[in-house]
Order: sequence, then structure tokens, then C-alpha cells
Amino acid sequence: MPISETWLLPDGVADVLPEQAQVIESLRRQSLDFLAQRGYQLVYTPFIEYIESLSSLSEANQDLDLVSFKVIDQMSGRLLGIRADMTPQVARIDAHVHPIEGVARYCYSGTVLHTKPQNSSPSRTPLQLGAELYGHQSIAADVEMIDVMLGLLHNTFKLQHTHLDLGHVGLFKSLVKYAQLDQDNERLLHDLYQRKALPELEAVTKTLPCGQDFYMLGRYSGDLIALETHLSADVLADVAFSDALQVLKTTVFEIQQRWPKLSIGLDVVELRSYHYHTGLMYAIYVPNRAEPLAQGGRYDGIGQHFGRARPATGFSCDLYALCARQFEKIDTVVAPAGLEKDLIGAIAQARQDGHAVVQLLGSDDLSSVPFATHVLALQQGQWVMKKIESV
Repeated sequence: MPISETWLLPDGVADVLPEQAQVIESLRRQSLDFLAQRGYQLVYTPFIEYIESLSSLSEANQDLDLVSFKVIDQMSGRLLGIRADMTPQVARIDAHVHPIEGVARYCYSGTVLHTKPQNSSPSRTPLQLGAELYGHQSIAADVEMIDVMLGLLHNTFKLQHTHLDLGHVGLFKSLVKYAQLDQDNERLLHDLYQRKALPELEAVTKTLPCGQDFYMLGRYSGDLIALETHLSADVLADVAFSDALQVLKTTVFEIQQRWPKLSIGLDVVELRSYHYHTGLMYAIYVPNRAEPLAQGGRYDGIGQHFGRARPATGFSCDLYALCARQFEKIDTVVAPAGLEKDLIGAIAQARQDGHAVVQLLGSDDLSSVPFATHVLALQQGQWVMKKIESV
């Protein structure tokens, strides 16, 4: 490879330079502190594992399996997977490594790697931050998780005008089971719902069992009152369907009590990660952005692969996406070279006061620190910090 190309990075992989790295790291620390205050314990997970461990999630979510890099371990000869999501690893910790009784709350932050960019993001290396709650199947656990997610985005990232989108895969799953649909028709409906293709949906559902109910699910996906009005009495009487509907109603009410000014929307046929989620799903949007800034949901039984199935709910976000186009000027103080006691003391005091101080090396002058913003200068026997005026 020519020297002129050795600095190039693969598509979807990028460096983070100081002015933005400082913002990201500061907000990462604040986020983990916020989660710790809510009782979520920090865990670190390995960047690479045997693929069997990571497959605890990919068996239910083929999309995740497709975006996971796989390599051969030269020590054991076994297939390894590079994490594309940290949830399977936290599930392993909860089920086998740290199997506490009762409710467990964990948080994490780390880089994940994708074979291809996901959604509209150009990045293949998101900096994932998330929180998960294991061991409780109640609506209260989901409400807590949504409340934590909203609190994190509002308090730490200072986001305004956020919109919460709620859904529940149980409505579609229970209706599919009630109508005894085969997998081909289930996949077809899933595709039509995801594309919001109402004309096609109307035509297709005319030939299906409970077809009118499937059409109404898509037609009134954002209005629970209208949906209940137009669904058949038999479907509304189905226990699984009515339970999922009640979960949505209760969640909306409880979130409104906590966040009275929050914009809340419903989409009962938003079926992202349909084979992975088992119940309530939630996502946070902001104006002028198509993709959610944070999202999550319920995924009960995820620890079954490790011999301990537990109810679970959680959310995650990409810190790079949350901090996009946020930069912070880095103030750097330059001190002259020297070992004088008062100079060394002034440098130590400036650092203690929170300033970044660089002491010149040897015979270097100010030009050796091109990004300097201040100098430590001796005035009337005292070392003082002076701003460097732009030329």
C-alpha cells in the first residue's frame, strides 16, 4: 500500500478528535454517574467472546447475527464473535456470572462493532451506553426504565422537545396466534406494517382469517380509543391481546404522571426487532431526526441460553449520535521551562484549579504548542495566567 493511503480508515470507522472526544467523555461520565444514582451497577464486558455466548440473542434476532463480525481464535481454534450489542453479555452476567436473587440493575458503556452501518448512521463502531433491569415482569419495571431513559436524556444531555414513541409487540403476536396464521403470512404482514403500506394491507387482509382486525391494527395503530372501537369483540376478549392493550394504557398514564409535558405517541405495529422483543417497546425521538436517539423494550427469557431465563427490560443509545456536532474548545496554558520553586508551585496550583498546563521542553518556545490559549507569565514577581490574543 502506498504511504499516501496508510492513514485511511475502513468505511464506517472514524477517529474522534480532542474537541469532540472531550465532550463525549464528559457526558459518558455524567451518564454513568446518573445511572449509578438510580441504582444501576456498572459492568465491563469483553470486546470478543465465543460465538455461542453472543448467540443467546442472535438466535432470536437474525439481524444482530448478520452484523456481528466473526473470527477464528488462534489459541483454541473456536469461532469468536466481536460484540455488536452488549445486551447478550449482560444477560450472561445476570444468568451465570453474577446470579443474584431478586431484581438486578446494570449499566454499561463501550464500543460495539457492526459489519455494516445500521439504519441511517454511517458508523460501524457505535459507542453504546445502556441500562438493563432483570428479575421483574411488572409494568412498573418498564415504566422505571422509560423514566430513567428520559431522565438521562433530559438531565445529562439537556435535550428539549423530545417525543416518546410506545408500542407493544404482544398485540400483533397475540393476533397472529389467535388467527392461526402461517409464517409466510406473518412475515408478509410484518413487512406491510413496517412500510406503513395501508392500501396493500387492506388488499392482503381481505383474504386472511381475522383480516379486518389485522387491517384495523395498522389503520388505527396510533389511536387506542379508535382501535378498540373498530376491533372485533372476539379479539378484544382474547386474554393475551387485552393484556398487551392494558399494558400500553397503563404505561401511557404512568409516564404522563411523571412527565406531564412530554409528547407521547403510539404505534402498535412498530415491530423493529420483532423476534427479539417480547412486550413493550419504547424509543425517544427529537425534531429533524428520523432515527431514535435511544430505544429499548422488554425481552423476557433472554438468559435461557445460559440456563437462567429471567424477565428483562432495558434501553441503549449511541453516545456518538447523541453528541454529534458538539465540540468544546480546549483551553491549554503554556508555562515556561524551568525548575524554580515558585514556577513549579504556580503550575501545580493552575492544574489544581482545573486548567490544562503544558510546560515547555528545553529551548522550545510558544510555537511548539500550536493550540495554546493562555500563558503563565511572571508579572511583578507573581506568576499569572494571561490569555493569548489572536493575531
